[in-house]
Amino acid sequence: MTDGTADRPAARRPGGRNARVRAQILAATVELVARDGIAGFRYEEVAEHAGVHKTSVYRNWPDREELVVEALLRYAEDLASVADTGDIHRDLVDFLVALAGGLETPFGRTLEQAVQPARQSSTVQALSRILDQRVAAMRRRVDAAVERGELPPVDSSFLGEMISGPVHLIVNRGMRPFTRTDAERIVSVVLAGVRAAAPHA
Repeated sequence: MTDGTADRPAARRPGGRNARVRAQILAATVELVARDGIAGFRYEEVAEHAGVHKTSVYRNWPDREELVVEALLRYAEDLASVADTGDIHRDLVDFLVALAGGLETPFGRTLEQAVQPARQSSTVQALSRILDQRVAAMRRRVDAAVERGELPPVDSSFLGEMISGPVHLIVNRGMRPFTRTDAERIVSVVLAGVRAAAPHA
């Protein structure tokens, strides 16, 4: 009983032992989902893989699906970011290279597959949230470029689809690796089209 009460303040302290344990559990979940897919993921293996006690897993995530969802969201945060260096061409190229790198990992392939069948309710909703975050990040970056005069007014969602579509096609086809040259060509063609289609004052 004294052990339980002694543990409790540490569990509430951000950056304390419980935060480290949670991070280990999430990292282990990501690895297991990447290896086995969402359908093959075994809740029971997490503790052993994370090097923690089973009760730590059950106490933090009594529900298996909640654990998978949180791990997916944590892992995919980087996929949803678009840098703003002031150079829209470079930022979009970097985004595509990072996107392709993410999709080429076992975890990325799991993400892609999981979006296809709408079977796992909250898991699919989480994956949709990741995609929504990516669209929102792209919209913010494109809107900033329009405000600064880097680009003419453009539908940011459409632009995002135009540049990311070929990445998914090349990576999913698996015929060859996606390269930075591919990203440069895609961004150049799409931005040239956007600028050429803009109404001239």
